[in-house]
Amino acid sequence: MNEYEASLIIRSGAEQLSAASSDPRSEEGYAAVKLNISEALERIAEALGNFEASSGAPRHSTGWVQDLRRVADDLRE
Repeated sequence: MNEYEASLIIRSGAEQLSAASSDPRSEEGYAAVKLNISEALERIAEALGNFEASSGAPRHSTGWVQDLRRVADDLRE
């Protein structure tokens, strides 16, 4: 699997999560959902940093990586 294919899976998962959250039972396991989203955001931040580091381009995403990690931390609280 390459980066593009992995990004499609992330997008698809986000769409499914959004659809599932409209279900009246969406608060079932809310703590576990927050933890899973937090861990996903940490991994997305890591991937974004890796992509940028290997590209040789100016570090445009540094703020985004920091923001993603802040949100991930907030979700764990």
